[in-house]
Amino acid sequence: MAGQESAESNQAAGTLAVPPSHQAYARGRRVIVSARGVTREYRVGGEVVRALKGIDLDIYAGEYLSIMGPSGSGKSTLFNMVGGLDTPTQGSVVVAGVTLANLTRVEQARLRNKCIGYIFQSYNIIPVMTAIQNVALPMLLGGMDVASANMKAEQLLEAVGLGERGHHRPDQLSGGQQQRVAIARAFANDPAIILADEPTGNLDTRTGEQIIEYLSGLSRKRGVTIISATHDHKMLAVSDRVVTIRDGAIDKIELRSELNIKIGSIGGGAPGGADAQPGGEK
Repeated sequence: MAGQESAESNQAAGTLAVPPSHQAYARGRRVIVSARGVTREYRVGGEVVRALKGIDLDIYAGEYLSIMGPSGSGKSTLFNMVGGLDTPTQGSVVVAGVTLANLTRVEQARLRNKCIGYIFQSYNIIPVMTAIQNVALPMLLGGMDVASANMKAEQLLEAVGLGERGHHRPDQLSGGQQQRVAIARAFANDPAIILADEPTGNLDTRTGEQIIEYLSGLSRKRGVTIISATHDHKMLAVSDRVVTIRDGAIDKIELRSELNIKIGSIGGGAPGGADAQPGGEK
């Protein structure tokens, strides 16, 4: 299937010229998400708005990919397409070898529950539930028994530094702690992909750096693909690749080595941590 093709052949199918360094990066990697000719049109009054204009993109298993772009660029629309939260007007999106358009809504929901974890800017954890209950919920929806789900939830909370906060409700946690609960919940069903939508957007600088560290650490440890839609330049310091979207199209794709990162690690030596700017060639 398309999502299981070699990275080299999929790269060759794209509309952007692929530099040798990117060919070397792709070589031997497994494609876990593939978008081909993806367009998205909305009708606003009597006008048709083209949010995406023929996106071709491969995302590889285990990589940390950041999607950047100004407001209105199509960044969030592409993010939603990759996560099966929206449907292309034209084109196809293949996730883990499955073409999303071929699935019913129930099948799409099942795929999202088993294959994709979500982290949102506004946390989206349930106010009346404890941290353990919030993290356990996706596992219960997936059919796991309560005792096993609660045990795994405790382990995941421990992994994000909240082992002693499991019985606290969201109103008893800080913003950074709530986002860590959301991270633990995203990993609940051992997903292949984590979608992080502005995960540091509501947090102060230092807390945002901690969240990025947790995400990148769990990604490396578990071999999970992280796809983040972000305005936070600190995120670039841990990204393997950065996709910049402008006017509904891919403007450029850069490897981390091509970025103008002044400080190579988060929190390293200057106020605000890593200072990174997209700056490679198109």
